[in-house]
Amino acid sequence: MGNAISACMSKYATFSGRASRSEYWYFYLFYVIVYVVGLFVSLSLGNSNIVYIFAIPFWLPLFAASIRRMHDVGKSGWFILIPIYNLILACTPGTPGPNSYGSN
Repeated sequence: MGNAISACMSKYATFSGRASRSEYWYFYLFYVIVYVVGLFVSLSLGNSNIVYIFAIPFWLPLFAASIRRMHDVGKSGWFILIPIYNLILACTPGTPGPNSYGSN
């Protein structure tokens, strides 16, 4: 799990390449945990804007990981804009071996 988070953070705004299922979903889980912690802090302090201090720094790496995840299944990054289908693609195993977006 730690490797997936560090991989996504080291590729903070890298939209090329591929992201494996585990890399994407572990980073997504990390983002949800950070958001929930920020929500609790925000509610306990009575200021609803504090949650954004926790969440905003991770929007771009999550967006980049989502695009790289689409690349892993052999699709364009634009597929993240299609509801439901993007979730199906995010759960689909990646293309074995190299594809047009890079090596596995």
